[in-house]
Amino acid sequence: MSVTDPAIAYRRARDQLLELRTDYRKAVDTFAWPDLGDRFNWAVDWFDGFARESRAPGLIVVEQDGRQARFEFAELSHRSDQVARHLAETGVRRGDRVVLMLGNQVELWESMLAIMKLGAVIVPTTTALGPIDLADRLARTGARHIIADTAQAAKFDALTGSFPDDLTIVGVDAGAGSAPAGWVDYREAYAIAQPAIEHPGTAPTDPVLLYFTSGTTSRPKLVQHTHTSYPVGHLTTMYWLGLQPGDVHLNISSPGWAKHAWSCFFAPWAAEATICVYNYARFDPAAALDRIRDTGVTTFCAPPTVWRMLIQADLSGGPGQLREVASAGEPLNPEVIEQVRAAWGLTIRDGFGQTETTASIGNTPGTPVRPGSMGRPLPGVPVVLVDPVTGEPGVDEGEICLDLAAHPRTLMTGYQDDPARGAEAMAGGFYHTGDVASRDEDGYITYIGRTDDVFKASDYKISPFELESVLIEHPAVAEAAVVPAPDPIRLAVPKAYVALAPGHEPTRETAFDILRYARERLAPFQRVRRIEFFDLPKTISGKIRRVDLRARENDVAARSEVSAAEWRDDQFPELRQA
Repeated sequence: MSVTDPAIAYRRARDQLLELRTDYRKAVDTFAWPDLGDRFNWAVDWFDGFARESRAPGLIVVEQDGRQARFEFAELSHRSDQVARHLAETGVRRGDRVVLMLGNQVELWESMLAIMKLGAVIVPTTTALGPIDLADRLARTGARHIIADTAQAAKFDALTGSFPDDLTIVGVDAGAGSAPAGWVDYREAYAIAQPAIEHPGTAPTDPVLLYFTSGTTSRPKLVQHTHTSYPVGHLTTMYWLGLQPGDVHLNISSPGWAKHAWSCFFAPWAAEATICVYNYARFDPAAALDRIRDTGVTTFCAPPTVWRMLIQADLSGGPGQLREVASAGEPLNPEVIEQVRAAWGLTIRDGFGQTETTASIGNTPGTPVRPGSMGRPLPGVPVVLVDPVTGEPGVDEGEICLDLAAHPRTLMTGYQDDPARGAEAMAGGFYHTGDVASRDEDGYITYIGRTDDVFKASDYKISPFELESVLIEHPAVAEAAVVPAPDPIRLAVPKAYVALAPGHEPTRETAFDILRYARERLAPFQRVRRIEFFDLPKTISGKIRRVDLRARENDVAARSEVSAAEWRDDQFPELRQA
């Protein structure tokens, strides 16, 4: 298959960012998005264009015990053609929604490419989803096709009457068994010797992905992306991660969530780098470090939760071949960055984006990292801070937005099943992220919190992230979430829900030591007044659900009760003497 004009334009834009990998200012000043014309399909035009004849490894699947399965780019190109032909024979057509419910297995990557090659729309779905949520997602997306591991069969059996009568389920079985009755056997694809696949004629504006958000504050939103916004938009993610051709990139993320597409699909293969995924039953920091070293991983990205676990492991074995380390998903606390720098001589570079966007802000390779800052706007991304009251852009502190007048290529088209919510997100000529930040004189942006997480105590604005960053510096604190606790005098006071690090007990002495530690490092108006040791509620993608903790506080206050496990600063006379 010959390289098409859109692929040439894509490569030129990609190569420009590779060449300016460490020259942030020139990249911002000169980068231009590619002109894709009226027909573009990333899987056909870009991936097959470079992968068809490449014997380089495109995917490495690593198991917890060290076993590896390696797949060359040419192999992935051919196998995805086979799967595309098989799916077409089962009835998948251009524009159809296809729910993809697989773990980190080669069939996931084959299927994503195959669905794109047919011009259909991928609906990535976590295998952790229960039958009720699965039925809801089928209803909201209108999907009539599912690709799922046969181990998920019980979920479908539990709600047989809730699924469409014409639903087609393609079963992937990692073992030697056959597909359940009524399911199509995925393995039949591999018997297709000559799977001729024609270009589906997709336009750059056609839909390619439907992603559900993780729902940290409300019902998950259904985000629609096009053949431009993710396949092309993730050039910004490639640039932020510092990926280069030949890299081996490991990202800790679960299939079904947008970050998996960010760093386990589009960004590495845009750079012609190898994707490495690591499977584990329960995350073991020491084992993960061993796999990073013995697999030759050069670039690594993980959410803050994983980084906080890693710094509690033994980092003395060194970083192996790591050159770049990054974090995304939630803001990364400065203490974590400093510990990794001290042990490995590498600086974790924080970045910011959403399911609705690609990477928008980041600390990029070769630029200084300022403590607490998530970096500067990435090339081609029109980031502005907007005053949440007046709607005026260009303020030093405000909501992180994208300027719609600049036609951001990295942005979703909207929320598919909720146009009113989409219109609200795009109000006033800006896409509103719902995140508040400040910007310094050099353009570095520092996260303050979600618009619904920031609160007032004694008329002072409190950023939970600032308090949490201090709390996790205490050796007893593995994770912390700060929320407002209703107070009759101060309106609200900061309360910390704390998950303890191994070896520490939820005692009065531990509570006192943490409160004292925070008191010595925070301004008086920021003081953590209450603390409770608690199993932090999280979304199935791993983000802390502060909305649940706020609701819990309000519920307890409404009943005029005090949680039995709560410690308050006025219970410790010695604090007043400190």
